[in-house]
Amino acid sequence: MPSDAATHIGALISAERLRIGMTQDQLAAASGIDSSNIRAYENGRAMPSIQTLVRLAEGLGGSPAELLVGLRSDMFPVALEDRRRRAG
Repeated sequence: MPSDAATHIGALISAERLRIGMTQDQLAAASGIDSSNIRAYENGRAMPSIQTLVRLAEGLGGSPAELLVGLRSDMFPVALEDRRRRAG
C-alpha cells in the first residue's frame, strides 16, 4: 500500500510535468530516470530517494522544494519500533 507521502509527492511531480507540457518519456530523458520509475513515482507506488527527487526537479526545471510542498510528517508510515516507543 502506498504511503500518503509517496502519493502526495507523485501528484506534485505529475502536476508539474503536465503544467509544463512534458510527457513521462521526456521527463525520463531529461532526468536520466527510467520512464517506468517515473510512472511508479507519479502513481504513488514508489517513493523517490533524495537524489532521485533532485534529478526529477532538475528535469522539470525547478527545485526539489517544489516537489515537497504540503508534505507533512504524518503522511509517512510509522515504523513498528517508533510505535512501541510512543506507547511505552
